[in-house]
Amino acid sequence: MSSPHTPFRARARAARRPRGAEAGALMAVGSMLSVQLGLALSVPLFDRLGALGTAGLRLAWAGVLLLVLVRPRPRDFARRDLSACVLLGGVTAGLMLFFMLAIARLPLGTASALEFLGPLGVSLWGAGGGRRRWTGLAAAGVVLLTEPWHGGVDPVGLVFALAAAACWAAYILLTQRVGDRVTGLNGLAVSIPVAGVLGVLVAAPAGLGRVTWPLLAAMLGLAALSIVLPFSLEFLALRRMTSSAFGTLMSLEPAIALVMGLLILGQVPAPLAAAGVALVVAAGVGATRAGERAAPEPDAARPLVSAHEAP
Repeated sequence: MSSPHTPFRARARAARRPRGAEAGALMAVGSMLSVQLGLALSVPLFDRLGALGTAGLRLAWAGVLLLVLVRPRPRDFARRDLSACVLLGGVTAGLMLFFMLAIARLPLGTASALEFLGPLGVSLWGAGGGRRRWTGLAAAGVVLLTEPWHGGVDPVGLVFALAAAACWAAYILLTQRVGDRVTGLNGLAVSIPVAGVLGVLVAAPAGLGRVTWPLLAAMLGLAALSIVLPFSLEFLALRRMTSSAFGTLMSLEPAIALVMGLLILGQVPAPLAAAGVALVVAAGVGATRAGERAAPEPDAARPLVSAHEAP
């Protein structure tokens, strides 16, 4: 027999459950932890597969996993929505490939700080002066993390990181558009396979002939950890937050990358880098304020019925 207090307990549990911007923030943090752990674990494989080979195989496996798990059907997409998913796949491939090339030449924390300039730009263009205050704090943290006055940053690595930053800015905006118009994870189940095909085409000349079965198995695990899980979480987070708030929240990424680089790769940060971590964490916390999105317009969020819609 149920207790007379059961409805009250259910309501209490529901009240404690994260909603809106808070739930989106938790998803974004989980995504960052997952992707940075996967990246740190990928670096030791560069000697065997190269940066492009590692990135290409991870993208290919991620595409296969999402096709199997979600099984998107072409009839579930309007033509312009399908085109947006394909474009998102191209941007995703650029993001992953350029960033892997960057961390082959730069410390993980430094590369992530430079890549963060993409979301930072999205935040600057967003509405709300209060969020711009947090963006300025995050920018100061990025400067301390990279220490540009030393001039010791690898110039080629810098170019790769900035290219990844541009792709990340486009990724945020395109992901929000696709997430508003395509149900469940169907949009991701199209964009990631497109990215996987592009990744393999780019990586094939880079040494995929050295692939072994153990390496393939390792790439499968890394694809699930650093692409499928975090990209799915980001996709869902962007449905609950403004692109501006999400972009500023991603200021936590360099801090998480710095910690992963220290714990897994032995990359010890300088004191100024530690100060930069404190600034970007403060900016990330501030970005969660007033970050919940308004409900999309009915014509921009029309339901697309799919038997394989993700929960």
